[in-house]
Amino acid sequence: MQPTRRNLPQLLGDARRWFEDGLLAALEADGAAPVSPTQVQLFAALDDQGTTVSELARRMGVTRQTAHQAVHGLVAAGLLEQTPDPASGRQRLIRRTGEGERVHRQAGLILERLEQQLAERIGREQADALRAALETPWGPPFAPRSA
Repeated sequence: MQPTRRNLPQLLGDARRWFEDGLLAALEADGAAPVSPTQVQLFAALDDQGTTVSELARRMGVTRQTAHQAVHGLVAAGLLEQTPDPASGRQRLIRRTGEGERVHRQAGLILERLEQQLAERIGREQADALRAALETPWGPPFAPRSA
């Protein structure tokens, strides 16, 4: 029996997990506070000036409750803080703390090393082509066709 060919979203998900696993392992080895993949995703979705929980949830493609839980975990770890949103009396902005900024910079360096490892494993030309394909605008998704 021939194995089923995996579709592109599955392969992209595996690639994302490869980077997340490497990042989490390196951060843990460096003594950073343990974080979950959802918290890593949230951390990356933050704007430098701060972002609301609702906007973080939209960017991450998760519920507001999931984003809120991730925020609280990162606040408890001392990596994020909540501040009043000057544009809205009802909302709060989520921002990185000083320690959060340090960890964010550290994560960026780790991701650069992981990209270099990937290039060494699959070849620089392949890694550059992968980056170019992912940076190219894809446009809106196509509507499904009926059979």
